[in-house]
Amino acid sequence: MDIRLENRTALITGGSRGLGKGMALKFAESGANVAIVARRDDVLKEACKEIKDATSANIKGYACDVGDKAELEKMHAAVMKDFGQVDILVNNAGASARAPFIEITDEMWEYDFELKVYAAIRLIRLSVPGMQDRNWGRIINILNSRAKTPQPGGAPTAVTRATGLAMTKVLSGEIAKHNITVNALCTGIIVTDQISDRYEKAKPNITFEEFVAEAGKAVPMGRMGTTEEYANMACFLASNEASYITGCAINVDGGLSPMY
Repeated sequence: MDIRLENRTALITGGSRGLGKGMALKFAESGANVAIVARRDDVLKEACKEIKDATSANIKGYACDVGDKAELEKMHAAVMKDFGQVDILVNNAGASARAPFIEITDEMWEYDFELKVYAAIRLIRLSVPGMQDRNWGRIINILNSRAKTPQPGGAPTAVTRATGLAMTKVLSGEIAKHNITVNALCTGIIVTDQISDRYEKAKPNITFEEFVAEAGKAVPMGRMGTTEEYANMACFLASNEASYITGCAINVDGGLSPMY
């Protein structure tokens, strides 16, 4: 299936590295205009250049802390000025925060909700009216498979990601009549910069390839996934070919999650 996204503009938060960058590349390869958002301007510029060189796509980066309401609104206004519309919104910002429940402070809870829940809510609120006017839109919320099966020690991330599941389902039913789909992708173990960071932090006496192979043994498919495999599903959900799929939370995890 040759998925094409010409004349569509995709806004991807957390788009300078890892899954976000992988999705940005795939969308660009498929003909979309792409706006990527991240905190660090230098990393954004590097990602934009790399994707531009590989695809010749119209891509721009926006330095922004999406957990800051004022910054987020300013960023969205800049994207609208540069591209005129947002057709595909990918809420991907966030990192994995974990601590014993009784040790999680109010500030830690607030930060996680601002970054992973309120940022998505605010961008949806800003983007949906235009999608309704055009009678077309795609919203993809990037979550974790632990949102379905939270484990001890997994808060606050498990709680905010579970909130993302509920938000996906509620919103999908409200705006389906406008030809706008809302879905979630639940991530498993994917080879990204985050895995590279874990390897560097652990400093194991094995190569990175061996580290990845060992971690992949926990997955039923026997290996970790790639950003390209993940981006393929995101690109499909962003396309016309996925026009009748909404309100779903799809595992992209090689069978790791025990839940559908």
